[in-house]
Amino acid sequence: MQEGRKNSAARWLWWAITGLVLIALPFVLEKGFSQYYLYLATKVMVWALFAMSFNLVLGYGGMMSFGHAAFFGIGAYTCSLLLVRASCPLALAFAIAPFVAAAAGLIIGYLSVRIKGVFYFATITLSFAQLAFILAFKWRSFTFGDDGIQGIPIPALISTDETYINYYFFSLIIVVICFYVLWKIVRSPFGLILRALRENPERATFVGMKVENYRLIAFVISAFFSGIAGVLYAFLETAISPDILFWTMSGEVILMGLLGGMHVFLGPALGATIMVLLNSFITSYTEYWGMFLGIILIMIVLFFPKGVGGLMVEQYQKRMKRKGA
Repeated sequence: MQEGRKNSAARWLWWAITGLVLIALPFVLEKGFSQYYLYLATKVMVWALFAMSFNLVLGYGGMMSFGHAAFFGIGAYTCSLLLVRASCPLALAFAIAPFVAAAAGLIIGYLSVRIKGVFYFATITLSFAQLAFILAFKWRSFTFGDDGIQGIPIPALISTDETYINYYFFSLIIVVICFYVLWKIVRSPFGLILRALRENPERATFVGMKVENYRLIAFVISAFFSGIAGVLYAFLETAISPDILFWTMSGEVILMGLLGGMHVFLGPALGATIMVLLNSFITSYTEYWGMFLGIILIMIVLFFPKGVGGLMVEQYQKRMKRKGA
């Protein structure tokens, strides 16, 4: 019992330190370094939320979706179009966008989860994502086409014109809430069912589980949170283009999950952090950033198949076992 209390106290201390670091970070970055590093920190949070949302489908549900950029982009486009074309209040536009993304997830998921085989599932989700990209690219009268949406109106309270600090805290609050909800989902009986379906869907079917229904629910939830990430991205950049719907965006978020560790809750967030920082660091030194980034990622995936987060958890568990022995 005493050991349990110590572990609980250590856990609360760790969370308190993490909270203080996150609160102090924007002031340290802005005053001690530059606005660019604060922008990067905010960008990391946005991508971390997208990666965590996607991991509900891949890491916990075992569904390899190559079309999650569609929900990210639909969330961003819905909110931006409501603000630009309908002069909708920001709070209302923000609230509507993830539900539109979830509705798209319901339609795409309903047609996808019944497909047998990883390859066919990946292909059909990719096809839907490319369809969304083509609509955004070609429907110029509505989406502004390849010009994208520029000058998205952001209230002064969270504007990024002079400083990123206000928007950093706005994003931090949203992301922490979303992480907490995702944590409760994966720790719930529904999360356990998802893991069972990932490990052995045939056996799950034999015990009476409706595989398609549970996968569809996971797909819709993932689309909802991906839509929130898309809205945060639009607010951060104050401009979006059809590129955010392209399949390469889905590829990046898959790499983030693999890099950080799909079976560790915060693994995709760690992968997003590594990807964003590596991308920023390498592009500042060479125009061939894609090649170097690819080599680094290949090396990490080859030598750390469980991801960086999985490696950290594995080392921690070994250390705890040695202490117990």
